[in-house]
Amino acid sequence: MNAFICIGGEIFPEGIWERPEEGDLVIAADSGYRNAKALGVTPTLAVGDFDSMPEDELPRGIERLTVPAEKDFTDAQLAVDIAMKKGCRRITIVGGLGGRLDHTLSCLGILENVNKAGGFALITDGKNRVRYLRNTSELIARSDFRYFSLIAVDPVVKGVSIEGGKYPLKNATLRREHQFAVSNEVDGNCALVTVRRGGLFLVESKDILTQK
Repeated sequence: MNAFICIGGEIFPEGIWERPEEGDLVIAADSGYRNAKALGVTPTLAVGDFDSMPEDELPRGIERLTVPAEKDFTDAQLAVDIAMKKGCRRITIVGGLGGRLDHTLSCLGILENVNKAGGFALITDGKNRVRYLRNTSELIARSDFRYFSLIAVDPVVKGVSIEGGKYPLKNATLRREHQFAVSNEVDGNCALVTVRRGGLFLVESKDILTQK
């Protein structure tokens, strides 16, 4: 089973192609319900402390889990934890990439945490889409996301290659304190990113000025 989780933060619905499939667990974390509504998605579960959206805004019939505002995890972390405990190993998160930087960084950390637990997660707001890669290869299809960047998460990431990119790499070493694999572009129909040792964020982005 997969999970589709909507969290708070500004989104650009026209740039979000991901949608839940039949049988997926659909969760709204607090004000993420508004983002779900903007996408035409109906959550099966709403979770959070509802400090950024009144709980009575939720329609009847949606299962809800209300938690205290003073807690050791964010509403997004809570939603992902519920999904993982229900057996979801592929998780799509919508929202969370704009607004407060601390929330954005926290959400990016979720991607790494899911990977370490044996799953896969991506997060998108329609203007950016992020995946966490570790010791693996990943295809990037040509899309409305013009640019892609590789941002080292570990202090040293080795064996990084890019095939099919405007700026290819072969067995390169990336370092967290010196990020240079930024603003690449898919040269053909797709590009292949390979990481031999270490973890990094694969970030696909659109320029704000060219945002459709």
